Amino acid sequence: MKKLKKENVIVHVLFNFVIFTLIAIMIVFSAGAGKKRTLATSNSEYRGTIYAGDKSSKKVSLMINVYWGTEYLKQMLETLEKHGIKTTFFVGGTWVKEEPELLKQMKASGHEIASHGYNHKEHGKLDYLGNYTEIEKCHKAIKEVLGSEMELFAPPGGSYNAQTIEAATALGYKTIMWTRDTIDWRDKNANLIYNRAVTGMQGGDLILMHPTEKTAEALGKIIEYAKNHGFTLTTVSDTLALV
Repeated sequence: MKKLKKENVIVHVLFNFVIFTLIAIMIVFSAGAGKKRTLATSNSEYRGTIYAGDKSSKKVSLMINVYWGTEYLKQMLETLEKHGIKTTFFVGGTWVKEEPELLKQMKASGHEIASHGYNHKEHGKLDYLGNYTEIEKCHKAIKEVLGSEMELFAPPGGSYNAQTIEAATALGYKTIMWTRDTIDWRDKNANLIYNRAVTGMQGGDLILMHPTEKTAEALGKIIEYAKNHGFTLTTVSDTLALV
């Protein structure tokens, strides 16, 4: 009788072990499936942010974030004009206050103007009101100079949280990230900036850059590469099919 009871206990333990193992496998599988969906989604739009346009298109955008580097913008604007390229400048509110005439020149040249927040704050650390205030203040600064509305917002440093997205949406903005980063603000090397911009270039790419000396130096080569490989360099709104 005792032996039979012992065998029943062993069977019960083994049964529980099998059930536990099956449950664990199902949890791991589900987590893996979820991760794959997240990675796939992040290529275009993830949690309200946009990282790229249509990969099947041949449109690519150079998104230029501006808070500083005014001394290099003239050269970059001349290069863009020389090649007949229109792009998108995400400008900071404090910069707009200092350079209203240059902002007007960008707009008059046919470039798209978008928001980069007012004070270059880390939006991922701000609450809803903080995010709302930064975006709204930049919007007003740009509109005061240009008299026009904007609908694209790029958070400084790519820092954002749920409140950032909610505030931007409430103000009529789409939150834009990037597909590839030249990291030109850190690595002052024209060849490195060029390679980061063009290696593996594909349709829908949003290529992040800033007005730096070496970016201005590499810009012409980047444009020539894109053209020679059948890409159309255009504004972010055009690449995202928002116009």
